[in-house]
Amino acid sequence: MAKKQKHIPRQAQPAEDKPATLKDMLRPDVLEKLKAQADALKAEEHNRAEEKRKQAEDARKAEQKRLDNDFGHLLESSGMDWR
Repeated sequence: MAKKQKHIPRQAQPAEDKPATLKDMLRPDVLEKLKAQADALKAEEHNRAEEKRKQAEDARKAEQKRLDNDFGHLLESSGMDWR
């Protein structure tokens, strides 16, 4: 008869044997290129948002200047009692 093997529980994997991540698998030069591209995209998005904000501010100023030159608007928005 064959001997019965004792069941030995497996020990938990040490912290060093964590599964490999994509970052670990990529070459350093590829990783640097990806980081540079991400930074460039963030800067471009920031510039686009800043330009949009500036255009909105310019449009608001132009509208205010137009309204300041409109006598009818000035009379309507005047708080004085003309009676």
